[in-house]
Amino acid sequence: MIGVFDSGIGGLTVLAWIRQRLPDAPLVYVADQKHNPYGSKPDWALQQRCDSIADWLINQGATVLVVACNTATAHCIDALRKRHSIVIVGVEPGIKPAALGSRSGSIGILATENTLASERYQSLAARFNPNTRIFNQSCPHLADAIELGPDNPDIDRLLHEYVPGLVEEGVDRLVLGCTHYPLVRSKIQALTGEHIQLIDTGEAIAAEVGRRYQPEPAAVSTRLITTGSLERLERLIEAWPMLKDAFGNAVCEVAPEGLAG
Repeated sequence: MIGVFDSGIGGLTVLAWIRQRLPDAPLVYVADQKHNPYGSKPDWALQQRCDSIADWLINQGATVLVVACNTATAHCIDALRKRHSIVIVGVEPGIKPAALGSRSGSIGILATENTLASERYQSLAARFNPNTRIFNQSCPHLADAIELGPDNPDIDRLLHEYVPGLVEEGVDRLVLGCTHYPLVRSKIQALTGEHIQLIDTGEAIAAEVGRRYQPEPAAVSTRLITTGSLERLERLIEAWPMLKDAFGNAVCEVAPEGLAG
């Protein structure tokens, strides 16, 4: 079984790629909506949630664990790998493909405050800084706004606040550094124009999971579990076209008390 988790619905954009890549693999996804957002949480609280969810997924039989959250990967994946011997795959902003594909030598990063402030991200960016100008744009509250659904007017307001400045800097690649952001990809592209390529690492993460996952004799299923409101999770899957197409028929469940925290 492949276990995947995020603070909310964002990681479902990664899970969709994984299911497309591995249609026969049993999948269990935890949306930690009770403790959303992760983007501004202190490190100790974030690690506590990641440890609890990882322990539960592994106890459920996960042989591969996917931390489908850029913030959680940046701050917690090293500690998770020290605690557990199974394969653990994280998500990181796609600086490498953006830098290598840039013609102008200027790329933009949209990400949460915690991702951009992390040592892991700073180290990743430093590898490319000598030859590439990297413009970081912190996006407070954007993932939270997306988590409330596509009709939330704050989404457009925040995107108009965060995206145009990067366009003015002359970037030709823009990295979607949070798994929630692919849900508003078309809105971002409308603000950037087609001459700027958007970089989403979901497909690359699924390819890595495909390389590391060993098929097992288990029934094919996709379970979506929330630590928050079941009605809310089902409503959001129905409301976001990308999620409805991928998970409209998936089983949604409320997390057991020990997992919900």
